[in-house]
Amino acid sequence: MIEKQSFGSTGHQSSRVIFGAAALGAMSQDRTYSTFELLDAYGINHIDVASSYGEAEERLGPILKERRDDFFLATKTGLRTKTEAKDQLKLSLERMQVDRVDLIQMHNLTKENDWTTAMGANGALVGLIEAKEEGLVKHIGVTGHGTYAASMHLRSLREYEFDSVLLPHNFSMMKQEGYKADFDELYALARAKGVAIQTIKSIALRRWGKGDAEKRYSWYRPITDEHPLKRAVDYTLSVDGLFLNSTSDATLLEILFRAASSPIRPPADEEMQNDSEELGMEPLFVRGVSDDV
Repeated sequence: MIEKQSFGSTGHQSSRVIFGAAALGAMSQDRTYSTFELLDAYGINHIDVASSYGEAEERLGPILKERRDDFFLATKTGLRTKTEAKDQLKLSLERMQVDRVDLIQMHNLTKENDWTTAMGANGALVGLIEAKEEGLVKHIGVTGHGTYAASMHLRSLREYEFDSVLLPHNFSMMKQEGYKADFDELYALARAKGVAIQTIKSIALRRWGKGDAEKRYSWYRPITDEHPLKRAVDYTLSVDGLFLNSTSDATLLEILFRAASSPIRPPADEEMQNDSEELGMEPLFVRGVSDDV
């Protein structure tokens, strides 16, 4: 079973691996049921989805209709105005056949114009606060991809008491001094405030290349070798308070869950560097070059 830990100050004991329901985006309903058998086997009790993840919310509907209280349920909206964000949340509730979610997140809030609109007088945050007051959602969070995710989350936390943040964490990203400095500052502030910290791209290898012949189940190429994947999982989960959101590549879910359920051992930098060199690991995001998806 995968360890559980307090999800920030929400009062929920969440599995430290959160099911990234983007994996359901193009999945059949029957395969969705079998995927949930796998979640149950490893004790995963926290789901992270988004309105933009294909048909993922619809796939969750028949399960959540019967098992709503078994999971901490989080979704996201990428819309930036009050009415749009609130209406999209209501559509998500309808799709998932539930009357509330535990967490609504403003999705990938890392660009200046988006941030100004979403945090403004008629922005998404106002609509989501209204939804919270109406009992449609319990908590509000913010997510981000790219090299500016940590620094923008710092700005967001200083503007509003968000309950969670989500951003990349892996060896190649943390080798970039600017990103690591921002991440470490965000980590300290979030821990002090009781803000949950979710991570993505923990098993990312690099962006796909033209010569890659493998089938592509996510927009980046993941680590697939069992031992380097285990070290990548341990690299994130050995940091107290970090949660790891699972990959959208459903073919890797069981190996990832198995890695996270076995004892976590902080890997040495030398081990991670060896994996990086042997596998050709590259950061997905490089400041000034590839700042975002």
